[in-house]
Amino acid sequence: MSDLESVVEVTRGAVLESRHRVHVAVVDAEGTLRGSSGDPDLVTFWRSAAKPLQALPVVDDGAFDRFGITAAELAVICGSHSGTAAHVKIVEGLLEKLALTGDALACGPHAPFDAETRRELEEQGLEPGRLHNNCSGKHAGMMAVARARGWDTDGYQRVEHPVQARLLTEIARWVQMPAEAIGLGVDGCGVVCYALPLRQMAQAYASLASAARAGERGPATVVEAMAAHPEMVAGEGRICTAISRVTEGRLFAKVGAEGVYCVGSPGAELGIAIKVEDGSTRAVAPAIAGVLREMDLISEDDFGALHRHVFREISNTRGEVTGEVRPRIRLRAADA
Repeated sequence: MSDLESVVEVTRGAVLESRHRVHVAVVDAEGTLRGSSGDPDLVTFWRSAAKPLQALPVVDDGAFDRFGITAAELAVICGSHSGTAAHVKIVEGLLEKLALTGDALACGPHAPFDAETRRELEEQGLEPGRLHNNCSGKHAGMMAVARARGWDTDGYQRVEHPVQARLLTEIARWVQMPAEAIGLGVDGCGVVCYALPLRQMAQAYASLASAARAGERGPATVVEAMAAHPEMVAGEGRICTAISRVTEGRLFAKVGAEGVYCVGSPGAELGIAIKVEDGSTRAVAPAIAGVLREMDLISEDDFGALHRHVFREISNTRGEVTGEVRPRIRLRAADA
């Protein structure tokens, strides 16, 4: 392994058993690559890490004001929530403001991420619904944009719907790419998702951080909502919520499926995008925390506070600890 390759290692006893390779791009608000590992121009799908950018039209196109959307509701629009009763209640309240119900959501149902909520549903003999889908807030936000613009909400998830055209235009602006150069696919929740280089994802987060710090209304409102309600961006025991709490809102962070993660730093005006090459979920939290520490965006104390996310114990069926997951992050400097 190269000294400058970033990986997440998995041990069994004292022996290295597996490695997850990590690609990293760290970019400033001017678009300069400030640090990298692997291939910073790797093209992959942004998945749910695009949500804070997708939420901007909720504010900029008038839905936020017209429907009296709260900061907690905006945070859940940006989030991949855990499906708890609190999350479901927030999304239900948002839909009620739009004169809609959960039946209008195009996302399919899936079991809540939160283990306690899953157990409660099972004990009550209930099936999870669309509101439990981690993306239900994003879908509600898309329908809010449709309502504000006078568009029909039916089919809002389809690539040909004006909501998706509006969002693609917004994404292209922030990643500084022509819309036609962005690859399109269908996300796990049924809406359009975007394929682009990690460097451009990081650029978007850096630009969003810079615009929020400068007080631009859309970016500032989104970033402040995520900082004020980190529990709505993810949930208890999850890395997005933990990063926001540990840094007291100095960083805004968002996970995407298949090993993607992005972080913005308004103070440093930096954006970070990572991709765990094999898409492993277990490697994401250690990888992003390691990058944040390597870039000195979190202190040793902050890193320690994230310990349970960074150094994850592996146990066998007897409950015995047999190994751990740990980051080994090595970044190239901008001029390297």
